[in-house]
Amino acid sequence: MNNNSLNGSIPGSLVNLTSLQSMLDLSMNSLSGPLPSELNRLEMLMSANFSHNQFSGAIPVSIASMQSLSIFDLSYNFLEGSVPKGIHNASAEWFLHNKGLCGDLVGMAPCNLPNADHTREHQKIVLSVILSMFAATISVATCIIFIFICRTKVSSKTDDVSKRDVFSVWGFDGRIVFQDIINATDNFDEKHCIGEGSYGSVYKAELQDGQVVAVKKLYAGDEEAHDEERFQHEIEMLTKIRQRSIVKLYGYCTHPQCRFLLCEFIERGNVASILSNEELAIQFNWERRIALIRDVAQAITYLHHDVHPPIIHRDITSRNILLDADYKAFVSDFGIARMLKPDSSNWSALAGTYGYIAPECSYTSLVTEKCDVYSFGVVVLEVLMGKHPGDMQNFLSSLGDQLHLEQILDKQLPQPEAEEAKDLRRCISVAFECLTPSPKERPTMQKAYRDLSI
Repeated sequence: MNNNSLNGSIPGSLVNLTSLQSMLDLSMNSLSGPLPSELNRLEMLMSANFSHNQFSGAIPVSIASMQSLSIFDLSYNFLEGSVPKGIHNASAEWFLHNKGLCGDLVGMAPCNLPNADHTREHQKIVLSVILSMFAATISVATCIIFIFICRTKVSSKTDDVSKRDVFSVWGFDGRIVFQDIINATDNFDEKHCIGEGSYGSVYKAELQDGQVVAVKKLYAGDEEAHDEERFQHEIEMLTKIRQRSIVKLYGYCTHPQCRFLLCEFIERGNVASILSNEELAIQFNWERRIALIRDVAQAITYLHHDVHPPIIHRDITSRNILLDADYKAFVSDFGIARMLKPDSSNWSALAGTYGYIAPECSYTSLVTEKCDVYSFGVVVLEVLMGKHPGDMQNFLSSLGDQLHLEQILDKQLPQPEAEEAKDLRRCISVAFECLTPSPKERPTMQKAYRDLSI
């Protein structure tokens, strides 16, 4: 419904569309009035775009209770007041160019600013000082510009090296520098290493402000390591991803010594490690495993269907799915993810991790969303079995015609309750559909997620 010259207020009946899931786009219209206070009734909605309208008033506090919401764009309106606390994955970009919004988000004005009269008086004093120093400032600026031009000419031969000394961490307003990360990890000492993958090692780092982050140091020798412009473009795109079940990427550093990514730290580590530890696996009960499967499906659905151009992860495995303290799932490791347009075929090497790779990847260079779908099917079985199923063809043929839950479910856990058993059968059914040898016959992740949510 975007860009349709709609006007007036949002009909109250809109909140009755409680089955709406993927997106509600009312942007680029002339809608006005307050936002409905009962928007939270759309509890399954993942993305809402109300930008470029004329909405006014305050943002309803009830928005914070929308657990599935990963995008809520209210930019370019006339909203005012404070942004409710607790909105999932909230970003200051969602609230840009409004009449007077304030909040605790990075990049937003805090709500405890001085009153308007005090501010205007302060501005008058500042303006007076600026005007009195104007002439001197022009002279100083002229000298600085002259010196800068001279130094630029002298150091032109070192420009290429300095360009490689790039550091950018958008989520921290540039307050973190290369040396801070070196100090926090003791120059990437092994005692801070919490994991290794095909593309780099991950370190736990506590920054000076007390925040804990994950630092992924990329291995040297990547064939694209010198394509700095492409690397920066891809990382900038990935930092814009905001979905509650995807690990946040804050930024990156490129330095002559090394390059690394700065990510959200997730406490419990990866699913593979938890399943391999008997004590931890028992705590990872059926309810938590079922919730993980749904959350991962929702995250991949977001990458495939709500990001443009879509992102193909290429390495969906149990090692790239993390759990926080509350056993909430997060999809991680975009070290090998690329921004691909549909039907793109710019991959020449086998993609992914052995045991999770779709069969078509062995004979074609074309990597599609259906490769992620296949890998998701493997992960579902692994989570339910408590271990990797091994060779998929042999495993599926060993099940026979009559499938019984006890053939698949993790023996370390007690038998599921009736409702859990119903959900587990649905998970297994979706997994088998995802593991169909022909990519054309596999469901999209959107359909898989919908089937899991019935």
